[in-house]
Amino acid sequence: MRSDVNVAIEARNLTKRYGKFTAVNGLNLKVFKGEFFGLLGPNGAGKTTTVRMLTGLLTPTEGEALIMGVNIMERPLDVKRLMGVVPEVSNIYVEMTAWENLLFIAELYDVPRDAAVERAKELLEVFGLYERRHDKAATFSKGMRRRLAIAAALIHNPEIIFLDEPTSGLDVQSTRIIRNVLRKLNKEGVTIFMTTHFIDEADNLCGRVGIINRGHLVALDKPERLKQTIGGELSIEVSISPIPSLEDLKVVGGDVVRSGDKFRIYTRDPSATLSKLTGLADLKGWKIISVRTLTPSLEDVFVKLTGLTAVDVERLELVRPSGRRRRR
Repeated sequence: MRSDVNVAIEARNLTKRYGKFTAVNGLNLKVFKGEFFGLLGPNGAGKTTTVRMLTGLLTPTEGEALIMGVNIMERPLDVKRLMGVVPEVSNIYVEMTAWENLLFIAELYDVPRDAAVERAKELLEVFGLYERRHDKAATFSKGMRRRLAIAAALIHNPEIIFLDEPTSGLDVQSTRIIRNVLRKLNKEGVTIFMTTHFIDEADNLCGRVGIINRGHLVALDKPERLKQTIGGELSIEVSISPIPSLEDLKVVGGDVVRSGDKFRIYTRDPSATLSKLTGLADLKGWKIISVRTLTPSLEDVFVKLTGLTAVDVERLELVRPSGRRRRR
């Protein structure tokens, strides 16, 4: 069976088992050339295992992974020249300088020296690392190392780039630089496959999103279409002074989640919930500072399709609309 010429990445019945445990179960997926694709899922859902099989780092138990129509396990060297891979943990050489890292990786990909020097300079400038080019990576912050790792993955101008949690745990500056670079690459035609815990990141960057849960792909579509699938499920965001406890607010019904100085109440009947809320505020002597009804978000889709409650999502530290992880 031949692969569609417009398909950059394809998984056919991709399966990985570890003894009796199935990490990925019969995954079928196509990512088209020039697409920005995001794979979401809870911890342990199979995201990283999927990326490792698609990039040839892990042999599938069943099925096959194709890159530009070629089975990566049959022609790994040819296929890997087409891609750049950024694992969740930065794989740069900390005993080498930023400049040495990039030129070394360029040599592995047989990039001519003159072209490698020019490309390295360009990438280091783009990622805000040029002034530190002669410093060892061991002296870099986590964000700087991640930027260098992405630069290394781009040194040979790949047609496809895989990123596993590229902005996880990074500072704001590094996160913004990485997201801007990824947008620019995609506009230039580079196919991007990204796993992320940042739901708003996937919503803002990706043309299509897949949601994987317990090894199964449970949803696949454009973010806006996925949001439409859960119909009338809404939520109310409210700010109250003084800030009440979660237990106090639970009497209004629905799942209640705190986000900074606000609360989000998930409900199927916003009108009734608002009525209970105002009554409770009068009884307790609270002042409602702001209130708004929110339509379903990509996070709401995630909650529904993975079987998690809003409280479960909070516990997993998935990102809310503010774009930041909250710490308990």
